[in-house]
Amino acid sequence: MTWDEASVAERARAFLAEHDPAATDRLEFLRARFDAGLAWVHFPEGLGGLGAPRELQAVVDRELRGTPDNRPGRIGIGLGMAAPTILAFGTEEQKKRFLRPLWTGEEVWCQLFSEPGAGSDLATLATRAVREGDEWVIDGQKVWTSSAHTARWAILVARTDPDVPKHRGLTYFICDMHAPGVEVRPLRQITGEAEFNEVFLTGVRLPDSLRLGEVGDGWRVAQTTLMNERVAIGGTPSRRTMMSVVAETWRSRPELRTHDLHQRLLKLWVDAEVMRLTAVRLREQLAAGHPGPEGSGMKLAFARLNQELSGLEVELLREDGLAYDDWTFRRPETVDFVGREAGYRYLRAKGNSIEGGTSEILRNIIAERVLGLPAEPRADKDVAWKDLPR
Repeated sequence: MTWDEASVAERARAFLAEHDPAATDRLEFLRARFDAGLAWVHFPEGLGGLGAPRELQAVVDRELRGTPDNRPGRIGIGLGMAAPTILAFGTEEQKKRFLRPLWTGEEVWCQLFSEPGAGSDLATLATRAVREGDEWVIDGQKVWTSSAHTARWAILVARTDPDVPKHRGLTYFICDMHAPGVEVRPLRQITGEAEFNEVFLTGVRLPDSLRLGEVGDGWRVAQTTLMNERVAIGGTPSRRTMMSVVAETWRSRPELRTHDLHQRLLKLWVDAEVMRLTAVRLREQLAAGHPGPEGSGMKLAFARLNQELSGLEVELLREDGLAYDDWTFRRPETVDFVGREAGYRYLRAKGNSIEGGTSEILRNIIAERVLGLPAEPRADKDVAWKDLPR
């Protein structure tokens, strides 16, 4: 069937007629929505979608506005990173097992990529996966893992062959966060919270059925995750942005305004509008396939804009700008870039240029893969990982 705006809207209305949100259990409503193909309309039928153009998701969201949602802030890693990777590289059994509870929010996901010695250069990671029959034994340490304390599953990259260059010896897995040998410890941030964690993997046994993609092809699989991650952070529309928050502060405190702050706010508003329109164009490009390196530009702009806006707000509020009423150690279930007080926003924004790829690495990606500039010299490109200095 060929789907258009009218037919998708009709499908959504028919679904509502059969499933009254006021009389249906929240989880049952979400499961039924997934089964009706109204979760991700661009996914295949039977996997939460209709095989329709991606842009028609906006029609579904409009028709189902006000109905129970899957609390996307809590399951952002699953929605933005795990799901498109499973769709692209998973077996049919993996897709059927993981996509539905991922979308309904029954199972939270986290990302086990970065390590203490492998952050910006992820391909140097040292976590090992050794095959024993139909199982893999995982040993290593991961760091900066958002939501690990609430996650049921994780996407994991580990080294399966140390005798080949670093990019070629990696394999991608789905990791059971409840398996014996998985230990999660909080990492307290400058805000006082612990969104992030370090994860220790000691003799963790994973069946080969949890491998995603071919053995040794983990870097290619991980690129799908990383490109989607940058779009999820920088290019996803949001009703409440740093720009809207700072504009609210500006309107509420006219006595604190100055000409210099006004000029800076206007410039940042223009930057925010350019970024918003660029994000619209990027989402239109996604309708034709998977995200490319352009998402790195969106994520880079998002980090810079958030940091400049939050800094301007602190200056506007003067001595009240750093007021922060709750430094209590907490382990939140969601990541909120713009929540709470101005002081919190200012501190939290500092992490925007690190998470999801550092700004320095993103500039390299943009230079090489978008602008076509010469690549940086890489002396370790053809050196076996085991021979690299560490």
